[in-house]
Amino acid sequence: MLSYTVYSEAGGVGKTTLAANLAKAEARAGRDVLVIDFDTQEASLSYLLDVDENRSNKEADSLLRHMIDRPRGPFEDLVETSEGIDVVPAHNILEYASKHLQRRAEEAADFGESFNPNKQLLRVLKDAGVAEKYDTLIIDPPASPDIKLHNAIHATRHLVIPFEPSGKGYESVQGLDDIVAGLENNLDIEVGVLAIVPNRFEGLNTQKEFLAEIEAEGWEVPVTFRKRSSLLEGCWNEQCTAYRYIEEFRDRDREHELETLEKFDELAAYIRRQAEVPA
Repeated sequence: MLSYTVYSEAGGVGKTTLAANLAKAEARAGRDVLVIDFDTQEASLSYLLDVDENRSNKEADSLLRHMIDRPRGPFEDLVETSEGIDVVPAHNILEYASKHLQRRAEEAADFGESFNPNKQLLRVLKDAGVAEKYDTLIIDPPASPDIKLHNAIHATRHLVIPFEPSGKGYESVQGLDDIVAGLENNLDIEVGVLAIVPNRFEGLNTQKEFLAEIEAEGWEVPVTFRKRSSLLEGCWNEQCTAYRYIEEFRDRDREHELETLEKFDELAAYIRRQAEVPA
C-alpha cells in the first residue's frame, strides 16, 4: 500500500486541498483510497469533502477513541465515502489527542503494559486490515508538529510537502532537513520525502530562484501549481474536489483549470512511482 502524510509546518499553503485532490486523482486511477482527516480545524478535509456532520457529536465514535482502546463500534463504521474516496472524518475530540493518549500510556504503565502514544494510529490501521483493503492511504494532519503528526508519520513513513514559493515558504523548506531529521530522531524511524509541491506559483523571478535553489539542494519538485484562487475557493464553497467542481459547477471548460487537474493526476502518478511501503 502506498501511504503518505501531506504536511507543512506553515499554515495556509493548500495542504488540505492538495490532500483531497490527490486522493481523488488516486480514485480516478482505479485505486481504493482511504484518507484520514487528523486536522482539528473547522475548514478541514472533512468539511471540504462534506463528511463532517458528526464532528461535534459527543455520542459519535471517533478515531481517537479507537486509539485509546475505547471504540464505540468497528473501525469500518468510522468510514464515510465522498466522490469515491473513503474518509475517516475528523472529530473535535482530536483536539485533546495528546492528553488522552498520554493518560492511556500512564494507565498502561501502571499495569506493566506497553503503550507507545505515537504508534496507536498504526496499531488501529493494522488491526483494521487497512493495508489489505486499500491501495493508497493519505493522512492530513494539522500544521503543528504534535502527537497527531507523530502518529501520522508512524503510519505512513513518507511526506508530501506543499509550500508557497514566498520568502516565508522558502524558509520553511530550507528547514526541511532539520524537520525530517527531528522526526526521525524523535520517532526512531526513517522518514522519506516523496515530493515538494510549490503552490500558488505566479512566475515571479524570486519564485523561480526559490525553486531553482530547492532543486539544486536535491529535493524533488515534480509539478508546480499556479495560483488558482477562483477554482479552489469554488471547491470550498461547494465542498468538493476540483475534479467535481469543474464537472458539475462550471458552465464551460477553462483550459488553465483543466491543466490543474492534469497536474494533480501527474503528481499522484509521480508519487506512486516513488514508494510502495506497508503502513
